[in-house]
Amino acid sequence: MRCLGAQSPVSAERTPRRREWRPQIYRKCTDKAWLLLFFLFWAGLMFITGSAVAAGATGRLLFGHDSFGNVCGRKNSPVEGAPLSGQDMTLKKHVFFMDSCHLDVKDGQLGSTALCVASCPEEQLDTLEEVQLFANNTGSFLCVYSLSPANYTQNPGAASLCPRLPVPPSKPFPLFSRCVPQTPECYSLFASVLINDADALHRVLGGIMSGRNTILGLCVLALALSLAMMLTFRVATRLLVHTLVALVIVGLLFVCGVLWWLYYDYSADLSVALDTERDNVTCLLGFAVVATVLTAVLLVLIFILRRRTKLAVELLQVTNKAISRCPFLLLQPLWTCAVLLLFWAFWVAVLLSLGTAGAAQVTAGGRVEYQPLSGLRYLWGYHLLGLLWTSDFILACQQMVVAGAVAACYFNRNEQDPPHRPILSSLSILFCYHQGTVAKGSLLITVVRVPRAALMFISRALKDKRSAWSRCLLRCCSCCLCCLDTHLRHLHQNAYAATAINGTEFCTSAKDALRLLSENSSHFTSVSCFGDFVVFLGKVLVACLTVFGGLMAFNYHRMLQVWAVPLLLAAALAYLVAHSFLSVFETVLGALLLCLAADLHTNDGSPGKPYFMDHELLSFVKRMNRWHREGPQGAGGSTRNREGTELRPVVRSTC
Repeated sequence: MRCLGAQSPVSAERTPRRREWRPQIYRKCTDKAWLLLFFLFWAGLMFITGSAVAAGATGRLLFGHDSFGNVCGRKNSPVEGAPLSGQDMTLKKHVFFMDSCHLDVKDGQLGSTALCVASCPEEQLDTLEEVQLFANNTGSFLCVYSLSPANYTQNPGAASLCPRLPVPPSKPFPLFSRCVPQTPECYSLFASVLINDADALHRVLGGIMSGRNTILGLCVLALALSLAMMLTFRVATRLLVHTLVALVIVGLLFVCGVLWWLYYDYSADLSVALDTERDNVTCLLGFAVVATVLTAVLLVLIFILRRRTKLAVELLQVTNKAISRCPFLLLQPLWTCAVLLLFWAFWVAVLLSLGTAGAAQVTAGGRVEYQPLSGLRYLWGYHLLGLLWTSDFILACQQMVVAGAVAACYFNRNEQDPPHRPILSSLSILFCYHQGTVAKGSLLITVVRVPRAALMFISRALKDKRSAWSRCLLRCCSCCLCCLDTHLRHLHQNAYAATAINGTEFCTSAKDALRLLSENSSHFTSVSCFGDFVVFLGKVLVACLTVFGGLMAFNYHRMLQVWAVPLLLAAALAYLVAHSFLSVFETVLGALLLCLAADLHTNDGSPGKPYFMDHELLSFVKRMNRWHREGPQGAGGSTRNREGTELRPVVRSTC
């Protein structure tokens, strides 16, 4: 400990009051302006939600619609000026094109008439008599609604009101609920015109909705894998850590190999000129490149840190002991996951409404066309910012609650009288005093992410126009922002823990935590980073296994579906689920190391200033000090048998 000695009254007045580093009983609201900004942002998000729901029609995208303003599979409201609109299509769930073999696009609209039918014709129909017989047998009317089946063969204008003959056999497909023709010549033209006519946003949204059950299943798989990984960390041994590292290496190499194999297979099998297939091939190439680079970086880091397995085991054991004092910390991710899933469901629903926002316009023949509201659809950027900020806000709330509970248990000298309900107490403190701090910290992370996304967009937009110098500049900027994001996340975790302990604002907490860790025990930072890296490997393993399951599931639908984007969404959700569960270990370890540093900073082990840590934690600190001085090789072997005499605690009767 630093010897303060005697000071003059003047110097004592100029010296700032020393931080006590104890959980505060009396607190004040922190960063109130940032909480107000967060509320104002959500007010704007609610305005966008109301406008999108009022102007959007998600049902048109999910269930498909005919040429007269009716959504298939639902009851419809009439459109003024369209006599065939407003019909009950509850039993008619498929979209049938009357001229599916000769589709054409006029002024951005399909020229062929679309109808809602009860079932698709699975056999070829060569005459109107066969069309009439199909309608009588199945109740699926393939002619315009104004023409009854009895008049299919008697009405002189039936040729223009009924499908062009012969009607090819078709089968329903989940994407946009279309009846897709099965003959090779019709299928090729139908797919190329229909899918390529849809804009990129509709193709992506259609792919997400057609694969929504698979995405949900992959999220459940990620949840199960995260729980298994939590159990693994709870019973951490050296063998389990080696097994985890081996599984991560095998998983990364295997996923990279599968991605490159699928990219080669898809590139060699572009039999139909579909935008969806080209999108899938492009996304597969991007996935393969990113996965290869990530694998190379992680393999290098694993090779460098291979001798620190014993330290990793000790870190997990110390973390598990802190969790055992408050075992309900392991249940904390459940409500975090529940809140995140509810928010993501709300966000996707609003996104679908934004993508389908349009005004109905009646054209010649009573047809209804929907003109997109470009001004409203361009608000997806604000909507995306809401996704990033709110997701980080929810995760940051979990970090502060966990850190507050750990600090309350640590700064308790009487082990016979533990804190009463530390998690609920920490949660109430967060909601009453520190939501502004969480809003400020999560916004700073989001602000760093936005330029990274902008750089990626610029890089893709100028893909064919960039010089070598501009490519190098963009990559350097992206790398710098990535490093900044990583360092900010570690700084934020310490700032949240300092706020939970001292009740100070975000910037003050970050400054105090950084000064404490750098001046008194700088090696705590490196140890904390190594512990975070071990937990990160667990997240990577969960994401790898989920991506592999997604590749096997989505690979069955190669045509007519942009499954690369749903796979990316599933991978991102899987990583966030794993992060929300496994980050408990990161937060507990970070908060515990900060408490240890504060304990060493304010106490010296004397009878007047005894340590809060027990003998086991003190032994861990001494081994960590020795490891920091001697390096991983010198610290190995008999560290437990060579404990020094420094940092000797005073035995407390309450322990």
